[in-house]
Amino acid sequence: MDRGERFVRITQLLHERIVVTRDAFLSELEVSQATFKRDLEYMRDRYNAPIVWDADAGGYRFDEQAEGPRFELPGLWFNEAEAHALLMMEHLLASLDQGGFIGTHIAPLHARLAAILDSGTGTSGDIRSRVRLIAFSPRKLPLEHFEVIGLATVKRRRLAISYYARSTDTTSQRDVSPQRLVHYRGNWYLDTWCHMRDALRTFAIDGIRDAKVLDVAAEDVAHETLEEYLATSYGIVRGDGDVKWARLRFTAERARWVASEVWHPEQRGKLEPNGRYTLEVPYRDDRELILEILKHAGAVEVLEPPELRVKVREAHTKAAERNA
Repeated sequence: MDRGERFVRITQLLHERIVVTRDAFLSELEVSQATFKRDLEYMRDRYNAPIVWDADAGGYRFDEQAEGPRFELPGLWFNEAEAHALLMMEHLLASLDQGGFIGTHIAPLHARLAAILDSGTGTSGDIRSRVRLIAFSPRKLPLEHFEVIGLATVKRRRLAISYYARSTDTTSQRDVSPQRLVHYRGNWYLDTWCHMRDALRTFAIDGIRDAKVLDVAAEDVAHETLEEYLATSYGIVRGDGDVKWARLRFTAERARWVASEVWHPEQRGKLEPNGRYTLEVPYRDDRELILEILKHAGAVEVLEPPELRVKVREAHTKAAERNA
């Protein structure tokens, strides 16, 4: 524990316990009595800490009647363990940042955390080098649009966007009320209230060709409605129409992995006596589900519904022909 951490811990103990004995401080701080006394003198002289010895109570406490400047430790203080955790979170967040927008905003936090750790027993560079998040198939993110979209989402303003839809190879103009930014499978999406469709819609941010903040307040959608939309807009259950259930059976070998995977919060799984694993998952649009199934080609059988079984077989045949 370095000196700055000890100052924070001394302050925390006095706030938590009101009166703290000398032995309790020495045990918590793991320092000698001489070092502890020097820490107290430094806090009193430099930070005007009103820490006094209360003989009647048998410990140290804050003097609530003390005059002079208000005591407050300078800057933002974290102990080394907290700084480690925050630095890892910062690193993971930066790893999601394909466009470079997030990095510029969290740079001050990184500098502060690095200073704390570099003054302690470890170094921020070593910690960052031991954590790696590899994005799978991320698409290039237009930085200028991401910044405008982020601003409108936080400030609760409408957006005028030009959106290119890959599925139809068309571009449309929309006025939308941004609700939230979502990072899903390596890419960023914007959940919005689309005023042209008068309904919730999701747009891939890399498909937004132009974005302009309008001087009109965004329309807010209830949190419960957004949560319901999230459950049907991302993952293998997304899409329109009725929910169907896929029933898949995996080989005993592949079951060792799949039995621990979550394809959907409402999935149903059963490990059979012979080691095989049966998984049932809901879906609307079968395209993403088919891609997931093909990842286990040769180790999975589609039991139901029949139409999904046919589509998976056809997709597997086409893939084999392309690779032939």
